[in-house]
Amino acid sequence: MKPQNTIAGKSSLWIFGYGSLVWKPDFKYNRSKVGHIQGYKRRFWHGDNFHRGNDELPGRVVTLIEDDDESTWGVAFEVTGTQVEESLKYLNVRETVCGGYVTKMVDFFPDGESQSPVKALVYIATAENALYLGPASPEEIGAQIVVCRGKTGLNLEYLLRLAEFMRSSCPHVEDHHLFSIEAVALTMVSRLLAAK
Repeated sequence: MKPQNTIAGKSSLWIFGYGSLVWKPDFKYNRSKVGHIQGYKRRFWHGDNFHRGNDELPGRVVTLIEDDDESTWGVAFEVTGTQVEESLKYLNVRETVCGGYVTKMVDFFPDGESQSPVKALVYIATAENALYLGPASPEEIGAQIVVCRGKTGLNLEYLLRLAEFMRSSCPHVEDHHLFSIEAVALTMVSRLLAAK
C-alpha cells in the first residue's frame, strides 16, 4: 500500500513511530501521543548501512514482526494540512529508500485514554528488504550494535535512546527483547573500557 493512497482526501493523519521516530521525528506535526499498537512485536532484525552502520558493518535497527499476542509501544504523531504531504515525502525517503518496506494502517491506542483507537500509518521493513538481517540472539545483536557506526551516529546510541524512551515514557511496559540486547551491549562496553 502506498501512503498516498491511504491519505487521499484526508486533512489529517496519524503516523506511528516505534524506532528512532520516538525521539527524532524530523518532520513538523500538530501533536504527539505515547501509546501502542497490537498484533506486532518490535525486533532488531533490520540492517542499516547508512544511519547506524555501513556496507561492511551494517547496524541493527528495529522493525515490526506480526504476532497476534504482542503489542509495540511508541509515539503517534498527528500531521495536518500541508504537514501530511511534507511528512510523507520525508518518511518515504527516510524509511523506504532501499525498498522492502510496506506501509499499513493500524489501530493506535493512546496510553491512559479510554477513548477509541485512532488509525495510524506505520512503516515496516520486510524480509524482502535487502538489508533485512532476521533473528539472532541478544548476544549476537548486542555485539553487532556495539561496533557499528553510521552517518547519523553510533548504533549503540540508537539502542540506548530507544531503551531510555521505553523507561521514561512507558515505565509499565517490559520490552524483554530491547532490554536484553541493551544489557548485553552495556556489559560488552564495560568490558572494553576495563580492558583499556
